[in-house]
Amino acid sequence: MTTPIPATLIPGDGIGPEIVDATLAAFDALKAPFEWDRQIAGLGGVTTSGDPLPPATLDSIRRTRLALKGPLETPSGGGYRSSNVRLREEFQLYANLRPALTVIPGGRYDKIDLVVVRENLEGLYIGHEHYVRIDDDPHAVGMATGINTRQGCHRLLEYAFDTAIATGRKKVTLVHKANIMKVLTGLFLETGLRLYEEPRYKGKFELETMIVDACAMKLVLNPWQFDVLVTTNLFGDILSDLVAGLVGGLGMAPGANIGTDAAIFEAVHGSAPDIAGKGIANPTALLLAGALMLDHCKLFDQATRLRKAIDDTLNIDKVRTGDLGGTANTAAFTKALVARIAGAN
Repeated sequence: MTTPIPATLIPGDGIGPEIVDATLAAFDALKAPFEWDRQIAGLGGVTTSGDPLPPATLDSIRRTRLALKGPLETPSGGGYRSSNVRLREEFQLYANLRPALTVIPGGRYDKIDLVVVRENLEGLYIGHEHYVRIDDDPHAVGMATGINTRQGCHRLLEYAFDTAIATGRKKVTLVHKANIMKVLTGLFLETGLRLYEEPRYKGKFELETMIVDACAMKLVLNPWQFDVLVTTNLFGDILSDLVAGLVGGLGMAPGANIGTDAAIFEAVHGSAPDIAGKGIANPTALLLAGALMLDHCKLFDQATRLRKAIDDTLNIDKVRTGDLGGTANTAAFTKALVARIAGAN
């Protein structure tokens, strides 16, 4: 008998509950052994407790150390900070894993299979910003401070290198801007080059370094030259969306936020309130995030079956939601997916 795995479930806002339900149906068909603790966050958290991340939700993740969440909307006004940023900080989720894999062939780019590993806590996203008043203009000067630490760079690069080896990747590209930001990203570059010289990594994969603007250009011209991209927070945010565009957009983009003591899996896209409740949302990104979650829990067979069922549903059965050129609603897509999973049992 499989041991139950406690996990926190956050349906989220907008289309979140709809795509979470689709993912739960797939997990049920796979007989994935998750024991869910359902919690509220985002706008629902503000409504129930005045906080987008209620204490009960944070306590649940501290206990389970594992979460699947739908998109969260940060309320306008009221001084609320991004719930996603708060979760990363609260649980020190230092690595953001964003795979980009072609699921539906025949697009502008085909046969894409690469991974962006983004630092999640440091850099220019630490939020140290302020204005400087000059004369009667309180916003005459805007200033931001970026901070990278040796420890933060090391743990992120170590995670990227270990992931590359564990998944059989052949090349890691260390993306930086050390030609201009010689200290801020120079530290990242220096740490990566030094780490690669260790016997556990040297020669296990090819390491190349690339300036971020050149990397962006080459991703558009020839993305097939890349395998794993590892970079700092701001560059990772930009490049991970760029590579999502290579495989069809954010609707096909799963994300994993990995820390020492917790991991949170999510669809990268937003809550799409304009289509919430219409039953037309595409759950593929969250389903693929569910496959990452299964991998994380070492349920590799179930992760493989889920990915194959998604592929077969989209490409053999041709059951696709409207954003992918099909006519299926969320329920019809989920039904076809579950049938694929059941047929493989």
